[in-house]
Amino acid sequence: QVQLQESGPGLVKPSQTLSLTCTVSGGSITTNYYYWSWIRQPPGKGLEWMGAIGFSGSTHYSPSLKSRTSISRDTSKNQFTLQLSSVTPEDTAVYYCARDLAVVVTSTLQGKWGQGTQVTVSS
Repeated sequence: QVQLQESGPGLVKPSQTLSLTCTVSGGSITTNYYYWSWIRQPPGKGLEWMGAIGFSGSTHYSPSLKSRTSISRDTSKNQFTLQLSSVTPEDTAVYYCARDLAVVVTSTLQGKWGQGTQVTVSS
């Protein structure tokens, strides 16, 4: 059974780049036809899909975050990574990685999710 685990710093300073890694076990990130997403949930707000990388390596981004977001993968480590640049305190959230057959994931009822990791943006 596939499992996903987010990792990365819990505290990032404003204007810096947030970098998180999702390590996948029990399944390959190149398996047809899955998409591997990053989703976040700011305190008191709903889930926000940020972007995804597909089984072929294609990338897809939320229009509202596209200018600051980059998703990449390391197939040798079975990991995919999120980078969010120029962060502000509004980027404080719990960040999740997930797998689904759909490109866009907006519900915890979709696919398989990691447990999430808290990231706080503060000086």
